[in-house]
Amino acid sequence: MMRGRRLRTTPMLRELVRETRMSAEALVLPVFIKEGQDIKEEIPSLPGQYHCSPDRIGEEIERALQCGVSKFLLFGLPEHKDEVGCGAYDDDGVVQQGLRAIRRQFGDRVYLITDICMCEYTSHGHCGILSGQTVDNDQTLPYLARIAVSHARAGADMVAPSDMMDGRVEAIRRALDEAGFGHLPILSYAVKYASSFYGPFRDAAGSAPSFGDRKSYQMDCHNRREAIKEALADVKEGADLLMVKPALAYLDVIQAVKQHTHLPLAAYSVSGEYAMTKAAAAAGLIDEYGVMCESAVAVFRAGADILITYYARELAGAIQRGDIG
Repeated sequence: MMRGRRLRTTPMLRELVRETRMSAEALVLPVFIKEGQDIKEEIPSLPGQYHCSPDRIGEEIERALQCGVSKFLLFGLPEHKDEVGCGAYDDDGVVQQGLRAIRRQFGDRVYLITDICMCEYTSHGHCGILSGQTVDNDQTLPYLARIAVSHARAGADMVAPSDMMDGRVEAIRRALDEAGFGHLPILSYAVKYASSFYGPFRDAAGSAPSFGDRKSYQMDCHNRREAIKEALADVKEGADLLMVKPALAYLDVIQAVKQHTHLPLAAYSVSGEYAMTKAAAAAGLIDEYGVMCESAVAVFRAGADILITYYARELAGAIQRGDIG
């Protein structure tokens, strides 16, 4: 008699034969450091996430460590902004303060990745230096390099340029090498789409552009082959890891980039994905825990090696319980 082709599994057998494996070690939690003192305030557009001043950011780090998450992507909210975003590369800038505070408290127990961009620091909210009403790609590169070196000096373990300027990986690599940080890896936001899913983050980081949009330097959602081109260009320039952003609406892109490159690949499950899940759950429309788990599995199944997510703590718990992993 012919046996059924579908494997009849018990819970332990399901764990044994899973094709997609996840680990808390592959999760990265974004954190927001706000300039000032004694600040810890929930972000309205991102329930469960907080703005913390450098003297209190350790509370969020400790909360994540207790869940098994030890890797963090740092964003800064400065008190003052200007045309050239000087707070981004100030050695006493908000991210630099946060890096030093976290490192003093936690040492090597944590791995700190810093976002390299100018949108949170410029008065106009764009990711580079303006020439009239247009972002000047080449003029922006030295500023990005200065930010990366400043973060390295303050204690970053990795830098992650998110600006999408052409040539920025090469410029940052050269600057880091010349400053004695040849060992510091670059996680390139190689494939970053001009997405509608970024809304809550722009509120959280105060980084919405004051005019126009970012479609001239971020990618068109219609294009997949361009993603491969962008990723291969960053590999050539010296990137150590690559990223696709957003995640869920671009699973095909994650798969394509994974197939055409050989570097570790991160995917960023962005603020809009998180906020939509939270809102639907609050309305009683979905099972938040189940959707969170299923979405994360989908990203890894598509080919990601690393997941940057606001659900990092909760996912680490789900992995520990064996619900995913």
